[in-house]
Amino acid sequence: MAVSSSVSELFRGRPEARRWRPLDLARLVPAALLVLVVAAPVLLLATYVGQPDEGLWAHLAATTLFAHLRDTALLALGVATGTAVVGAGTAWLVTLYRFPGRRILNWALVLPLAMPTYVLAYAWTDLLQVTGPVQQALRALTGLSVHELWFPEIRSLGGAIFVLTFALYPYVYLLCRAAFVEQSQCALEVSRTLGCGAAEAFRRVGLPLARPALAAGLAFVVMETMADFGAVKHFEVGTLTTAIYRAWYALGSPVVAAQLALLLLAAVALTLAAERWARGRARFATGTVHIFRKRRVPLGGLAGFLACVACTIPVLLGFVLPVVGLLAMATSEQHEITVGRLLELTFNTLQLGVLSSLVVVGTALLGLFLAGRDRSAFAARLVRLATFGYAVPGAVVGVGLLLLLGWLDRTLDGLLRQLLGQGLPWVLTGSLFGVLYGYLVRFYAVAYNALDAGMAKVSPSLVDVARVLGDRPLAAARRVHLPLLRPSLLTALLLVLVDTMKELPATLILRPFDFDTLAIEAYHLASTERLYAAALPSLVIVMAGLAPVVLLCRMLDRRRPNMGGAAARAITSSHTDPRA
Repeated sequence: MAVSSSVSELFRGRPEARRWRPLDLARLVPAALLVLVVAAPVLLLATYVGQPDEGLWAHLAATTLFAHLRDTALLALGVATGTAVVGAGTAWLVTLYRFPGRRILNWALVLPLAMPTYVLAYAWTDLLQVTGPVQQALRALTGLSVHELWFPEIRSLGGAIFVLTFALYPYVYLLCRAAFVEQSQCALEVSRTLGCGAAEAFRRVGLPLARPALAAGLAFVVMETMADFGAVKHFEVGTLTTAIYRAWYALGSPVVAAQLALLLLAAVALTLAAERWARGRARFATGTVHIFRKRRVPLGGLAGFLACVACTIPVLLGFVLPVVGLLAMATSEQHEITVGRLLELTFNTLQLGVLSSLVVVGTALLGLFLAGRDRSAFAARLVRLATFGYAVPGAVVGVGLLLLLGWLDRTLDGLLRQLLGQGLPWVLTGSLFGVLYGYLVRFYAVAYNALDAGMAKVSPSLVDVARVLGDRPLAAARRVHLPLLRPSLLTALLLVLVDTMKELPATLILRPFDFDTLAIEAYHLASTERLYAAALPSLVIVMAGLAPVVLLCRMLDRRRPNMGGAAARAITSSHTDPRA
């Protein structure tokens, strides 16, 4: 009754939608199956609530659970504050002002997107640790010994906040830059005539108008921070993700791991609710016609120098210095990876990336056609609901899938023993199928939103003409939609490929035995303090991550004045939309 009443409310006020047509049912059933496939690993976690855990949960709650919650909250708060200052501040400077180096910094500020958080953590650990070049240079300049020279410890909560801030600020930068580009020039000029200085206009006009974009960017940053595993594990910060991994492998308790995963998922849901609440209350709009600020305010002298320095520091800390450090480590004689081993890791990574790209993009394309034209139809809403998987942390997806695949393996084994007298105990668990399934749950939204943005540009009249000329729906999709969606298809394939190459926690949990990727190898080497050996696979991951960043920069540099903001918003919505 509850389901039928919700469906009737969904279509209330639309008489034409109350009668189910055969085409509606043909789309509704596959759309419901798609949502079930994506949601199954998460739904299975809920079945472990209240199951016996041999007292491990009570022990965890009495010892380290509060510390995990505290460190997760402090880490998320610190990174959100840092990314808000760096991302929104640099976006305002490059959008409203003209200063030396602005044209280069406009796209260079996006470069840290190519740097996974755990790779950035490895690079900065080598640069700032006791035996690193920074402390060695300071000791040489001051003449102090190791015990006499005080230096902040990089492997700490503060170090994790520092690294994650400069790894994730581009998401806030892109969304805020898109919002600043499309703000009315009149509102800013009126504020200046009323006596507001540059800083006051930013605080009282520019930032409030961009508050929805800022809230969306910060929501994604907080989710990525809570879901991060590689960087916080390397810095020995006890967050919920490290607790999940420890409960599964160290304690050997799937029940506790599932319950911790649900706790992390609840924190993500709370973040999404807070973002929606912020958007709902922040209804700022200008009453004037949009006028793009074609002439930026020139900054010269000290002001121009300070603006250039303020925008250069995030690029240096988030990309240039770590890449230089990785190059120095990779070219040293201390690395242990042979050419054969590197080629094997690269082949495994590309194999997973290509297969997952085809599976994820193919499934997203199917979901796009199931959604149809009517965005308010129930099937379309179900298909969009399947994009929630991108908001689920990789560790949660991994634990949920291991539980699901284990149940399927036991069921299949029992069925085969009844029918044939001999079973197959482990078929799906620890297989490439499990990894591909995890990538589908995790990155379906990346492909779907990129394809959906391309589908919005396809005129419905073209499809209508094809239907009038006798093409059936599948023929019309093949002859009209697919050729026009080719750029979006390539973009979706590229984004999924790079995301799967960088994904660590889900791959670490679901991968087959003796099957390592570049990310797994870098993690294992760094966890055993072999940073020089971890530099080479980390550098390959960074070079691969530059591909979507270059694509984004090309979209930002289009000639039309307001295309830069639209391009940034399109890419970030397809890749990082927190509402997914």
